[in-house]
Amino acid sequence: MLKYTVKRVLQALIVLWGVYTLTFLVVHMVPGDPVQIMMSKRADPAMMERIREQLGLNRPILAQYVSYLGRALQGELGQSYIKGVPVTQLIGTGFKTTAFVGLTAYGLAILIGLPIGMLAAEHRGRLADRMSIVFSMMMMSVPGFWLAVLLQILFGLKLEWFPISGMERDFWWVLPVLTLAIAYAASLARMTRTNVLDVLSQDYVRTARAKGLRPRQVKLIHVMKNVAIPTVTLFGLQLPSLLGGAMILEKIFSLKGVGAVAIEAITNRDYPVILGSVLYTATIFVVINLTVDLLYGLLDPRIRITGRSDA
Repeated sequence: MLKYTVKRVLQALIVLWGVYTLTFLVVHMVPGDPVQIMMSKRADPAMMERIREQLGLNRPILAQYVSYLGRALQGELGQSYIKGVPVTQLIGTGFKTTAFVGLTAYGLAILIGLPIGMLAAEHRGRLADRMSIVFSMMMMSVPGFWLAVLLQILFGLKLEWFPISGMERDFWWVLPVLTLAIAYAASLARMTRTNVLDVLSQDYVRTARAKGLRPRQVKLIHVMKNVAIPTVTLFGLQLPSLLGGAMILEKIFSLKGVGAVAIEAITNRDYPVILGSVLYTATIFVVINLTVDLLYGLLDPRIRITGRSDA
């Protein structure tokens, strides 16, 4: 297990380095001068050159990269060119909003999707199963932005139950959370149904039933245990996507999250904030995937031994 863990950690570090390097190169290849944006076109050229020197923008690209990377390894992401505050402070404030919306929607999606999937599998071919299939297909086919606008019109403008944008009023988070949770609950319900049906058709489940085990024992001991691995896979894939979806919805609902911080930084060519936002987000994604990989090792001994799943 130790060898497996070390291997996965090293892979995660390589991924983070690759993401940071690629982002740095892309950001510096895009046309635009952050100093010119800060000072406007009428600014004194000599003053602009002094500011470039202060910010280190007149140094060679390789020297800037080594400097940025060295500070990042120490947990120092620099200061915003535009706002003059630490990048960690900007991102930390925005991430609270993004994480709150994303994780709340994630929990709601699990509470909705797992029971629907289990119920559909247990009643295959019946009304509950057909309704779950229709629900899953409809919600997975609806674009997220369209669902967001629909909820804003229905619950915000027509019924006036919840605010449609901003974070100033109570329950501002309800519509963004519902928008994210509905789509992911549908996906989770469909995958849970498929996995449960697959396990129920296995020989060991039929053998357990033939031995006289109660349905509840069969479900808990044989079905749920073997459904856990593909379900953990789905959780690991959905959570990063859900956090990414929360960043997109921040624009629609006017939320002050990481997505809003990153978009503003890109517009202003605020290099430290752009790099910090990408690195911060990539770290969250990599940590989630690393956690899922380690859970594999706990759930499936074959992975601990061979380093891969034979399933």
